Amino acid sequence: MRNKSFKTLASASLFALAIAGAGCAKIDQFGDTNNNPNGISNPIPSALLTNVLSQLGGFGTNTRTVTYAQYVSENQYTDVSLYALPQLEMGGTYSGPLQDLQTIIDYNNSNPGAASAYGSNNNQIGIARILKAYLHWQNTDRWGDIPYSEALKGAGNFTPKYDLQEDIYFDMIKELKQAAAGFDIGAPIKGDIMYNGDMAKWTKFANSLRLVMAMRLTKVYPAAGGKAAVAAAEAVNAPGGLITSNADNFTLNFPGGFFKNPWFATYEARDDYAESKTLGDVLNGLGDTRQSKYGTNNVTFPYGLTRDLAVSFSNSVGNGQSRVLAASMRADNSPTFILPAATVLLARAEAYERGWITGPSSAEADYNAAIAASFEQWGVTLPAGYLSGPANYQSGAGVPSNVGAGTAPYDQFRAADNNVQDAATPNKLARIALQRWISAYPNGNEGWAEWRRTGVPNLKGTRFATNAGKQIPRRYVYGVNDYSLNNEQTKAAAARITGGDTQDGRVWWDKP
Repeated sequence: MRNKSFKTLASASLFALAIAGAGCAKIDQFGDTNNNPNGISNPIPSALLTNVLSQLGGFGTNTRTVTYAQYVSENQYTDVSLYALPQLEMGGTYSGPLQDLQTIIDYNNSNPGAASAYGSNNNQIGIARILKAYLHWQNTDRWGDIPYSEALKGAGNFTPKYDLQEDIYFDMIKELKQAAAGFDIGAPIKGDIMYNGDMAKWTKFANSLRLVMAMRLTKVYPAAGGKAAVAAAEAVNAPGGLITSNADNFTLNFPGGFFKNPWFATYEARDDYAESKTLGDVLNGLGDTRQSKYGTNNVTFPYGLTRDLAVSFSNSVGNGQSRVLAASMRADNSPTFILPAATVLLARAEAYERGWITGPSSAEADYNAAIAASFEQWGVTLPAGYLSGPANYQSGAGVPSNVGAGTAPYDQFRAADNNVQDAATPNKLARIALQRWISAYPNGNEGWAEWRRTGVPNLKGTRFATNAGKQIPRRYVYGVNDYSLNNEQTKAAAARITGGDTQDGRVWWDKP
């Protein structure tokens, strides 16, 4: 029933948007022939919402960041693995889903009577504000300073300033708080293919995003009682609670057919991606049976190879390397997990461990519950000795030996400076961080961001790297269109980055 609803609403979304975008400029000689009495002059909020939600799977399956996180190895064209310049455009997010969400907000504010046909005005606005915060979060974690307070103004401002990432973060947290507080018990929302209008679940999602965002700031506000700690504590104690059960996961369930799981669609067109040996070695070292869902087999692929070496390795195993996700998790109708309970529980565990919060749970209890939730999410039985072995919260050593290195000539991390990787966990914060990295798979945006924040696992750049710093990129570079269409503001933002607008620069929260 849920998948049928997704397909129906998504089809309506595309149809409505096509109509809304159709038409041409009026030409005087043709009089009023451009005025269609049967045309749609007002937006359809339910279609816009469905359209936005249907695109979220792409943010959870970004093939560049999933490579930077070393979840995935490129097995043919290896430019991203060798850190080719990530000068990518953010404009599509603004002109697409962010603009759709702003339209929902504007229409409900300017024409509440008509908009109420699609559900409670307050709830439509609140959901749109939550999703705007989520999308801005994805952008700012990749680029750093981005257009925010002056964005989405249309003709009112074609050259928006780039806000400081610190300001963006705390405003996003404020938006999430206010959005959830504004929910009411009005008419059910139409077009909600995520939670089917369940506002209690949307509240949990908003609160959970606040917590995860706050925990991203541990490098810049590490102290208990600091700005990040206060934001985390407010999120944990917010009315409505957090996502602590898989039943409340923020998950996009694809119906298949026209709307396909992104990894299924990727493999339909090409076969460039394999599960990395880095991930495989970490899972194997922990005795972690999630491997049965994370890949198609145990032949994981060395990371960071040149094209010739990658093709050679693939040939050496008869093209039998593990693909990304087991076939059962990569069907056209397989779900994409965007914010699961495991992520939220591990974030709360870290807040407990740092002394940022107190309460009825504890760091160890949340850590253990998060791991159990992740295994359940993937449909895998938690091994009896998992929590008492290398992943034990009190004493687990993780995987202190080298991970990811292949045998010659595929020993990609061999270098004169003993450039080796490990997933050692000498303390509790490292144990939490390692499980964050494992459980986020294959969400590259989350895995890459968490590695930048914690340094766990101890990932290293390939010795074949082509970028100047020879290190894993730490941010995207502003795009060509940013400089050509908003040159002054883009240059001002670039000037604030230590070392300039490069992939080796760092976003504000990613302190050395």
